[in-house]
Parts: sequence; structure tokens; C-alpha cells
Amino acid sequence: MGGGNEAALEALREALRGPVLAPGDTGYDGARAIYNAMIDRRPAAIARCTDVGDVRAVLSFARETGTEPAVRGGGHSGPGLCLVDGGVTLDLSPMRWTRVDPQARTAQVGGGSELGDLDHAAHAFGLGVPAGIMSTTGVGGLTLGGGHGHLTRRYGLTVDSLLSADVVLADGTFVTASQEEHPDLFWALRGGGGNFGVVTSFTFRLHPVATVGVGVTVWPVDRTPEVLRWYREFLPAAQEDLNGFFLVMVVPPGPPFPEPLHGQKVCGVVWCYTGDLGDGRLDEVLKVVNDPAPPAFHFTAPMPYPALQSMFDALIPKGLQWYWRGDLFDALSDEAIAVHERYGQGIPTGLSMMHLYPVDGAAHQVGSGDTAWAYRDAVWSGVIAGIDPDPANTELIRQWCVDYWADLHPHSMGGSYVNFLGAQESPERVRTTYRDNYDRLAEVKRTYDPANFFRANQNIPPASG
Repeated sequence: MGGGNEAALEALREALRGPVLAPGDTGYDGARAIYNAMIDRRPAAIARCTDVGDVRAVLSFARETGTEPAVRGGGHSGPGLCLVDGGVTLDLSPMRWTRVDPQARTAQVGGGSELGDLDHAAHAFGLGVPAGIMSTTGVGGLTLGGGHGHLTRRYGLTVDSLLSADVVLADGTFVTASQEEHPDLFWALRGGGGNFGVVTSFTFRLHPVATVGVGVTVWPVDRTPEVLRWYREFLPAAQEDLNGFFLVMVVPPGPPFPEPLHGQKVCGVVWCYTGDLGDGRLDEVLKVVNDPAPPAFHFTAPMPYPALQSMFDALIPKGLQWYWRGDLFDALSDEAIAVHERYGQGIPTGLSMMHLYPVDGAAHQVGSGDTAWAYRDAVWSGVIAGIDPDPANTELIRQWCVDYWADLHPHSMGGSYVNFLGAQESPERVRTTYRDNYDRLAEVKRTYDPANFFRANQNIPPASG
């Protein structure tokens, strides 16, 4: 930073309740480390915002100094969109709180909260929100992208439970967006990503969910064709209280898997059942896992919903190398299944994987134009993730992911869940992700951020004219 900006940075430090870290400061390198260790960017400043006043002060600093802002909620962004070299990161992690109203069945959640915070607070009242599969994921980024998870077939996308959002706009104005106030902004926030402002809190409708039936079923990876041909017919026809995401992976060395399976390449399904668990009902529902082929391993147990949400946290902690790409699918063709088998056989490292998340059921009860999420006719949201702790394997996991995606993409619907897009996506790829909703999003962008101040995202430039 030049001298003028240094003075502005000191003024910002004095204005904020939270700390402001710059290169050379103690704690700066820790503050710029995010979930994906492949991202190595050096912002000019990282401002840890404790409240709306801090957010407004940082945005004022960014406007006055011409510094590009980026927003960090949980820090789970695969392409690292919460960090910009030479920019200023609004780190919302101090704004980590949840307030539940059990009578109204609502929860208000701070912009820096993680899913585990919401899950824990709501679970005390036998309630929850359909959101993600890991407790360490940020509520903000997941919600603004649309959000899906274990409860999607039963209760819809995360944005289908969003009631309102408090937002600080590019000019520092504070607004609440809902169906009644700023409905155009509220529409855009439900899937349009971080294009429109800094969301400092979210208010969700909660749904009944307490103890769920959990199942983990795996088959040898060479059974992928039989399993996927069965899965593509079975799950869309199943009751909405049964969710199951398909995966290819390497069995991790630990429970619940038996030692002979450790290190083996497998395909499988992780099940979540929200129906009646009495009298062995879960095992009755999941006896179908024997239909495609005998499983190599099948585990079932009732679990508190937050336990399911945190089941994978230790397996893939913060600080690994990540490279991912995604697509949406309305069918699993035989040709696509052959691609999954081939790349499942060739998984390059022990943590690399592919997931297919169901986005049908209740998510299909909302129209494609009712929220910014445009693919209401999609049945699965797929992500291919090359993952490894060793930076020396970066190119290996990247190439596997790129090749897998390139061979699978022709069998997709063309667009992706925006949170599964990678770094440096083309404008056309972003446009495809929003389909017919793109032009409306660009109009909303022109209304609320005409200068494209918020561009550290999968960017939607404001409409011209």
C-alpha cells in the first residue's frame, strides 16, 4: 500500500471493533489460510468484522482506496473467492451466532456462522435446515449459492427455507431483503452468490428433524455400472423422506469400515432417512441395497442430525489441496455411467472423490424462475474433487478432475451448482449456470451494485443501459 492507503488502513484499524491484519502482522498468514490449501493469496488487509458497523467501515475503506473487497464466511470456497491479492477481505467469522425461536420455528444466523452452529442450536428443539453435508461449511456461501444437503429431497434447497437476509450494499446502505422488502434482491440472493452485497445475517424457516436414520453402503468400484443403473431408477422414485448421495472414493482407514476394506476403491451411497425409525424400519427401507449387487459393507444406525452433518469433518479437514468441478444432471445415461466407472477405477489419491447429490423431491416443488437457482428440473448435482494433503500431488489431482469433468460434461445439463464452479470460470459458463435467470440477475445487479464493486465471486456484471 502507498502512503495514502497506509493512513487509510490505520484509520480503519481505529474504526473497527475487530482486528485488521496486513502483511507482516502477527497472525496474518493464519488469517489468510482457508479450507483449500491450494489457494495462496495475499490480501492487502484482512478485517475481522464483529458487526454491521465494522462491515460498513471496511466497505467505506475499500471504496475510498479503490481496494477490491472479498467476503469470507466459513472459508470453504473451493476457488478461494474470499481472498483477492492486494484486496481487502471482510472476514465475518466473529459474526458467528444463532438465535432460534422454537415457537415460530425460525433461526437467525450470523454471516460468519458455520453449519454446525445452526445444526446444534436448532437440534435442541428437534428442528433443522436442509444445508450441506459437513458442519464446517459456512452458512453464508452455501446459502447464497442455493444450498443442498441430506434433507433436500424432504425439505428442498437451503434457499427454499430462507425467509430474509440482512445485507450491506456497496454504498454502505443496510437493508433487509424478504418477500415483502426488496423482493428483487431477495430473489437474487437465493442462488445468485455473493454478487449483491455483504449478508450479515440470514433468517431461516426450520423443519422437524431430530434423530435420522443413517446408512453407508459401499460396493467394489467395478460394480459401479450395476449400482448406478439401479440408483438412477430407485432413488427418484423413492419417498422423499429417503435421501442418498452416490459417491466413488477410496475407503478411509478407520471406523465404521472394516480393516480389509481400507484403501480399496469403492462406489457407494450415504443414506439419510427422516421417516419413522421404529421397529427396524430403517433396515427395512434399506434392504434394497442388495438389489444391484451384494454390498462389500453396509452400515445403519440412528443418529442425531448434527452427528450425521459432522460425520465427514475429520476425514477432510481444513488445509488439504483441493481442485473441484461440478455439473447438474437430469439423467444418468449409460455413457455417463461408463465415465464414472473409468475414473472411479483411476482415483489418484486416497481422499479424491466424486459425489452426486439428489436435488429432486421437494426441490422440484419450486419453479425455475421463483429463485435464482435455475435448474429446478435437475435430479443430481455432481462434484468431482481431487484432494490430497501433499502439494506435490497438486497436478495429479487437478488433471484427474479436469479429465473426468471433460468426459462427463457432455452428458450433463450444461450448467453447475454455482458453488461447484472453479476459479477463473468463463462468463459463458456463469451465464449457463443461471440459464434464463441470468438477465434478471444482471438487472438486479445494476440496481444494487451498478459499479460491480462486489466482483470477487462467480461474477454477474450489471446490465448495461
